[in-house]
Amino acid sequence: MVKGPIVKEGYRYIAILACLTACVAIVMGGYWSIVPGVFLVFVTFFFRNPNRKIPGDEAYVMSPADGKVMSVCDIYDEEFLLDEAIKVTIFLSVLDVHVNRSPIAGEIIYQQYTCGRFRPAYKESAGCENERHSLGIENDQMKILVTQIAGILARRIVSWVTLGNVLTRGERYGMIKFGSCTEVVMPKSVEVLVKKGDRVRGGETIIGRIRK
Repeated sequence: MVKGPIVKEGYRYIAILACLTACVAIVMGGYWSIVPGVFLVFVTFFFRNPNRKIPGDEAYVMSPADGKVMSVCDIYDEEFLLDEAIKVTIFLSVLDVHVNRSPIAGEIIYQQYTCGRFRPAYKESAGCENERHSLGIENDQMKILVTQIAGILARRIVSWVTLGNVLTRGERYGMIKFGSCTEVVMPKSVEVLVKKGDRVRGGETIIGRIRK
């Protein structure tokens, strides 16, 4: 599990900006160091890695990301489920936590990285055209497809897992740098508990549950 208040991918950016801020302060004075100092604070904030309290019910599907629900729609998934499904799309602004979490507990049995464009993540076409990384996760009750999608600023998708890894519900598995969106494709047996416009938190917000 990825631990610590800041994800490791942020250390390099933070170190560079800290050095730049100090150098500007020494050479030009404290007033001029405000600009790089603001960027330092923002980058530190962006790469934050908060702990979350994960609900224990195995029937729940958790949000994989912090952000705002852009859409909830019925689709036919031709990539992993190969069946009628429900897709929930979540937009992450640059102010949201960008660490992604597994929606369910299970084994990664599918993984696909797709090169693409870098259109704004809030556009509906972003899921089809942009760079993205998909994971298919399966357990005894269901299988789901979760996809990280790069945006106009997010040009690097980070993954800390691979095929065969077994994830717990809410476990951190990757992140997208500087603005993006995340999609979750669930089977029709799942009752969706969110709607367009809802705010969600990765690992804490229940976006669906298996119908009994």
